[in-house]
Amino acid sequence: MHILTRLCAVALAVGATACGPSIEITKALEVTDVTTGWFDAGITNGMNKLVPSLTFKARNVSNIQVESVQFNAVFRVVDDPQELGSALVKGIDRHGIAPGASTPIYTMQSALGYTGQQPRSEMLAHKDFHDVRVDLYAKYRSDNWVKVGSYLIQRKLLTSAPPAPAPAPAPAPGPGGASN
Repeated sequence: MHILTRLCAVALAVGATACGPSIEITKALEVTDVTTGWFDAGITNGMNKLVPSLTFKARNVSNIQVESVQFNAVFRVVDDPQELGSALVKGIDRHGIAPGASTPIYTMQSALGYTGQQPRSEMLAHKDFHDVRVDLYAKYRSDNWVKVGSYLIQRKLLTSAPPAPAPAPAPAPGPGGASN
């Protein structure tokens, strides 16, 4: 029994060390370059479809490397508590971003939106069109979700997705030169 207690203590110590300290995500990251609008999602059942869209970057404003952050966008019609849709991105991977650095652009869209037979530009001005707000949450490792922003979706038509982020640079060759 004494050996089992020691093994449990060692396992807990190793697990706690591997996880590292928690960070306060709202103080470590700043949401920047925010763009909202209605993305042209094509034609669904013979009708034009628009979905709310959020694009942003996150900048590390702390003095430590920030890694393992997920982002969750929850879209809701203004003054309606029911969720219109949500989107989840892995965000910052285990390699992290250095102090002062920014992430690539993230684009998050609801799968649900508005459909209509009129031209897309007229849909935004329709009397039955309701404004949508998106709440953006971030989660560091296994911590709880924390709201990092709330944005009104602008009534503007987005006809193309933002450019994909550039691929990460290849690692430098080791001391022995280039490898295959």
